[in-house]
Amino acid sequence: MGLIQLIYASRPFGFDDAMLNGILLTARACNTRDEITGALICRADIYLQLLEGPDAAVEAAYVRIARDDRHLEVRRLVTARIETRLFPGWAMRDDPAQSWMWSQEDVAAGAIDRASPEELVSVFTRLAEQTLASR
Repeated sequence: MGLIQLIYASRPFGFDDAMLNGILLTARACNTRDEITGALICRADIYLQLLEGPDAAVEAAYVRIARDDRHLEVRRLVTARIETRLFPGWAMRDDPAQSWMWSQEDVAAGAIDRASPEELVSVFTRLAEQTLASR
């Protein structure tokens, strides 16, 4: 069974802590069931998420997310075959956007849509490295 990595971005609808906690609770339950791992970088203006796992399961999760009314303007940015996972121990790692992320002005100006697949994957690679260092 092949593994894929999918990165998408969306704009939160009605972002607050309660909504984020609900998304994380649902994601962790579904992802554990479907053998998906990954990370969600979030703040009031952007969700940037990496999903990794079996092809069909990741694609089905993306379809569910695209239909979820808590996400606006859902767009796939990267899909790639992978050999190893960046977040093998995380059903869904969450991270408030760090200072090395794009500013709200950058996001509003389309920085994420202009980013290369390598730049997008590097954002999650840094997060995975930070996760390992903090364990």
